[in-house]
Amino acid sequence: MSRRSDPRTYDLDRLREDVLAEHGGEVDDSIPQLASADPDFCALALALPDGTVRSSVHADVRFSVQSAVKPFLFALALLDTQGEALDRIGIEPTGEAFDAIKLESGTGRPPNPMVNAGALLTAALVSGDDVAARDARILAGLSAFAGRALEVDEHVARDEHLLGDRNHALAHLMRAEGALEVSADDAVAVYARACAVLVDVEALAVMGATLALGGRNPVTGEQVVPPDVARDVVSVMATCGVYDGSGRWMRSVGIPAKSSVSGAIVMAVPGRLGAAVVSPPLDEYGTSVRGHAASRRLSDDLGLHVFGDPEDGLGAPVSTG
Repeated sequence: MSRRSDPRTYDLDRLREDVLAEHGGEVDDSIPQLASADPDFCALALALPDGTVRSSVHADVRFSVQSAVKPFLFALALLDTQGEALDRIGIEPTGEAFDAIKLESGTGRPPNPMVNAGALLTAALVSGDDVAARDARILAGLSAFAGRALEVDEHVARDEHLLGDRNHALAHLMRAEGALEVSADDAVAVYARACAVLVDVEALAVMGATLALGGRNPVTGEQVVPPDVARDVVSVMATCGVYDGSGRWMRSVGIPAKSSVSGAIVMAVPGRLGAAVVSPPLDEYGTSVRGHAASRRLSDDLGLHVFGDPEDGLGAPVSTG
């Protein structure tokens, strides 16, 4: 039987140095703030059930959460609609790009909450009578997941709104199909601000851990969402979180995850821990090249693959004693 490493002593700085040797991928240029990101930036963090957060160097560097916000928008929508969101949004993988101008055939619903159409709708389903109220609800909810007060980068939010032509197209299409009840511009405005929330890799790891631990934040002890909501969100992360690369991700990494164009990846290992890695250069699926490599190493070294062979020492619970 192989012996896995202990996440409480695992050398994250060594892993970071190893994956820095990866030089593939391209930095996203959809907005100026992403295009100007340092391609050599890389940081990692783990959040454990006892509230311990471990991280590499540069873990305090903030970045916009971008699409890594989608699982948390889904969670808030499920909570605020008392599960009605499950009837409004599909949960099947698409095999399409994250911003494909496509809805479910026959229903007009977004295919799942992890693509842009789904995230536009989940953001619109969060409680609030107008844009400002939904913004405030989302920021408070994300802060509860992170266990600290978060804030919005107003410049990123403005450019996400102004330059998000495909998001505007998706919102108008959903309005035409009757899936979206608020105005298209309001939906895009709320989603743009959610994507512009600033996190660092430690905050993102705690957010992942909160989902992994049945909705309970391991740092604050707050039950942010009920266990069934966390379960539903992590399930969809496993099948849809890395877009049309989700199958390859689950085979090689085996951890429910959500990627983003800022190069961040948030991971939730059910019942065990949360993890996050960020590095801006992306592969053809929109996933961080170094992030994928680091996640695969973490999965192998810590035995995190959810389908790992128990006889090989994988999949055993993390001790918090």
